[in-house]
Amino acid sequence: MTIQQRRLELEAALERVADGNRVALKQVYDLTAAKLLGVIMRICRDREQSEDVLQDVYLKVWRRAGRFDRAKASPITWLCAIARNAAIDWMRKHGRNMEVADDTVPEVADETADAEGALCDAQERDLLRRCLDDLQDDHRRSIRLAFFDGLTHSELAQAIGVPLGTVKSWVRRGLATLKVCLSDG
Repeated sequence: MTIQQRRLELEAALERVADGNRVALKQVYDLTAAKLLGVIMRICRDREQSEDVLQDVYLKVWRRAGRFDRAKASPITWLCAIARNAAIDWMRKHGRNMEVADDTVPEVADETADAEGALCDAQERDLLRRCLDDLQDDHRRSIRLAFFDGLTHSELAQAIGVPLGTVKSWVRRGLATLKVCLSDG
């Protein structure tokens, strides 16, 4: 199945979920669970807690499927944003005291693209990489740590040793530059 076919299948399933179709929710789960679990585990670093967060993600999908707008984002981008935000919310609530080294985090079985690839389909991913590469080093690093590793602004400031206001400026300016680049792409 091509990327475009999978995207259309996922869009159709989300539309049926919005209509209250539970079988469609299972289809969305089957198509995306491994990828979303990978996104969550990258942030939470704990398999059991990540699975709990994943369950919460699909409850949110059940309630919010009617908000999905294919004109604004691909279905996997929309779902990954929900997963990422749920994982960050969990981390804020429970703290990072459970954090472990990368080499001790169990691998998630997923034959598809890496976590960054989970956010976008192939063309969007390539454009995003080009746009990220064009950012100033500090902006790029801040955005990667915040959005791909799930660090809050405070954690980011502490991790790279700069004032909180500076980090917020870097993220804000980097996102503004990315927005222009992605819209031109």
